Amino acid sequence: MSTVIEATGLTKNFGTFTAVDDVSFTIEENRIYGLLGRNGAGKTTIMQLLTGQDFASSGTVTVYGESPVENARVLSNVSFIKESQKYPDNVKAKHVLAAAPTFFGNWNAELADELLAAFRVPLDRDMKKLSRGQVSAVGVIVGLASRAPITFFDEPYLGLDAVARQLFYDKLLEDYAEHPRTVILSTHLIDEVSDLLEHVILIDEGRILIDTDADELRGSATTVVGRSADVATFVEGREVIHRDGIGGLSSVTVTGQLSSADRAAAVAANLELAPVSLQQLIVRLSSLETTSEGSKS
Repeated sequence: MSTVIEATGLTKNFGTFTAVDDVSFTIEENRIYGLLGRNGAGKTTIMQLLTGQDFASSGTVTVYGESPVENARVLSNVSFIKESQKYPDNVKAKHVLAAAPTFFGNWNAELADELLAAFRVPLDRDMKKLSRGQVSAVGVIVGLASRAPITFFDEPYLGLDAVARQLFYDKLLEDYAEHPRTVILSTHLIDEVSDLLEHVILIDEGRILIDTDADELRGSATTVVGRSADVATFVEGREVIHRDGIGGLSSVTVTGQLSSADRAAAVAANLELAPVSLQQLIVRLSSLETTSEGSKS
């Protein structure tokens, strides 16, 4: 696959605060990426740097081999939809959608109309009078109907209720299957988007903790549950990322693939092996990193 975005040694400082700390990664065409992390981890800042909305303190960003800053040729292929999008008070949803084809060469009006009906967005009401969910839906509609070669969604779906968020995920996958493009989703709702993602980049305190294929990450840890002594014997020599226990029982999460012999040994020891969800894994890896950093100070 072709690389469409490349970041090298990317750093962004705001005074003495470092929002993005020397990160390097690549984004390939026609894949769905999850830019994951806690609130304040640096996700939005990275997206702003990748879309030329802010200048890096150091390092470089290229989109299609060029800097995105004030580069109309590059930015005409990019759609950036964010949760905090602001609109003038007297603008209506119909005005937003009428203007969209001017900015997006792949704009699909038929898809926009379909999404308007699905999300039940009133066209003739001022944006300031719409609910938060309806305003979020307008952003989602623009992001999907733009069919931009590179589409960023910076948590614009947070204002949607659970039913509307699932509708967004379904519509995204449906249209992506027919019209592949590069999609970067920034979110902390990891369980909700886990099935969509093909690649995961986990950000914590401005640094990259994980940059790997989602399928590889999903199968990279297992939770072992059983009598404490038996669990301790089974996990000896393995990398442990989480421990829990009550009474004489323990629950320990270990990284790495388990072989058929490992699984047979677990059965023989009356141990239960449970898969770890993407969200659980990321939470535990983030906690492990935080603990490790804290122990250095």
